[in-house]
Amino acid sequence: MTQGKLSLANKSTSGSTSGQALVSPTPPSYEEATAGTSAPCYNDVEMLTEFTWDDRNIRRVFIRKTLSLSYMTGMLSSFYNTKSVVMCLGITVAVCLVVTIFSFQTKIDVTSYQGVLFIFCMVMVISGLVLAFVLPFQYVPWLDATYAALGAILFTMFLAFDTQLLMGNKRYAMSPEEYVFATLNIYLDIIYIFSFFLQIFGTKQE
Repeated sequence: MTQGKLSLANKSTSGSTSGQALVSPTPPSYEEATAGTSAPCYNDVEMLTEFTWDDRNIRRVFIRKTLSLSYMTGMLSSFYNTKSVVMCLGITVAVCLVVTIFSFQTKIDVTSYQGVLFIFCMVMVISGLVLAFVLPFQYVPWLDATYAALGAILFTMFLAFDTQLLMGNKRYAMSPEEYVFATLNIYLDIIYIFSFFLQIFGTKQE
């Protein structure tokens, strides 16, 4: 009898321990899992070795991309005549001033027209792909000028859109903490407006 009781007791204790072993431990939190660790090092690429999403690294990435875009714009401008580059620069400054005054004074909420801007962007992307296949075989000046004019209009609208987002008194507003992103958007709008004006009015050097 005692042996039977002991065997039953052993079975019960073994069953309880096996049941405890089947219960998986609680997973660690994100802070515990990532504490003291860094991203895996695949090779010597700067973006993949010990990259952390802090403000300093993000600012450095934006600065590098901004400088790269400035260098590209300068290289494109070097293919055009100096007078035409200065003229396009003046037109761009005038357009930016007019759009800024319009964004501050108008009651029209440009931020609510993001659907129209998206459709316009899709039309420009499709038109650009078509021109990429057509123009290398036969250059059509009026077609190139039309595409550049539509691009200038599109990014002028984007400039008004981003300016009102930065102002913050319309339907959609940008957080004050995202001032770097807002500044980068306005900078890109101005660069693209200048590039399209240079494509329209620019005279290439002989």
